[in-house]
Amino acid sequence: QVQVVESGGGLVQAGGSLRLSCTASGLTFDDYAMGWFRQAPGKEREGVSCISWSGRETYVSDSVKGRFTISRDNAEGTLYLQMNSLKPEDTAMYYCAAVYTTIQPIAYCTGEYAMDYWGKGTLVTVSS
Repeated sequence: QVQVVESGGGLVQAGGSLRLSCTASGLTFDDYAMGWFRQAPGKEREGVSCISWSGRETYVSDSVKGRFTISRDNAEGTLYLQMNSLKPEDTAMYYCAAVYTTIQPIAYCTGEYAMDYWGKGTLVTVSS
């Protein structure tokens, strides 16, 4: 069975950094596009950043552009989200997801195209 697992969340002060990691088992990692999504209490889920199977194409939401960087290591089978200059409004549950597609990341990162598999999330809390 497919299992998507996030790690790396925690409590950090505003201006600080965190790196999230995600692994997906039960699938061929480099057949899948990947993405990071987040949801804060009382708010809708938001696509943060997504990446194609190869890593050659990415999408980054306007809210995190210039601060967050998505990457993947297909040899290790790991997806990363480097989060710098964190703000309190970045506080959310961060979810990793996988989708079997070659379409552009903007499509699945904005919700136009559904992800296939989701992790349970890792909590990021940014204090002021």
